[in-house]
Amino acid sequence: MQVKVKWVDGVQFVAESGTGHSVVLDGPEASGGRNTGPRPMEMLLMGLGGCSSYDVVTILQKSRQQLVDCAVDIQAERVDSVPAVFSKIHLHFVVTGKDLKPTQVERAVQLSAEKYCSASIMLGQAGVEITHSHEIIEV
Repeated sequence: MQVKVKWVDGVQFVAESGTGHSVVLDGPEASGGRNTGPRPMEMLLMGLGGCSSYDVVTILQKSRQQLVDCAVDIQAERVDSVPAVFSKIHLHFVVTGKDLKPTQVERAVQLSAEKYCSASIMLGQAGVEITHSHEIIEV
């Protein structure tokens, strides 16, 4: 896996993935940015959300659940010192579908957290307290 990050100006950067996708990263105006893109630490949380959501969706699809939508809301806390690493992260999944089995949804979230989501497992091993919850919306 490869990524290239190029400085634009101020505290704005363009990150390009090895697969050719780009995203602008920027800081707040108070730090010399123009607020034209997410902060790098926000991108880290976005990656975590994408990684874990991918797992939950594919596990539910493989278990033949009638999934209509899956979203994850992530709340994170950082320490007050430098480096301002994450201390706590909570992922709350909102899973929508028809006749979803609560045990299957709970199992999908648990498998992602404990076995499949590389981002979550890596952050947990680095000492970040990661918790998960979920709710099911019936359609």
